[in-house]
Amino acid sequence: MRAIITVTGRDTVGILAKVTAICAEANVNVADVSQTIMQDIFVMVMLADISKSNIEFTELSDRLKICGREMALEIHVMHEDIFNSMHRI
Repeated sequence: MRAIITVTGRDTVGILAKVTAICAEANVNVADVSQTIMQDIFVMVMLADISKSNIEFTELSDRLKICGREMALEIHVMHEDIFNSMHRI
């Protein structure tokens, strides 16, 4: 099972470190990451393997949202099944 994690907001030091630390604590492996800075806006998309996570998906999502609020970022987590359903032709 995988999840798509998106992060957007003003660029600041430590965004990647804090998001990946939450993933590591939950035993979530970041399989792929793409990030860019568009003017002063940080944009990141991560593909994460959640199959061995030691917490529930909703708990992971909640922890990342709290991190987002603390850093003035928008962090969204979407289960791969939902993503695939939304993009099926």
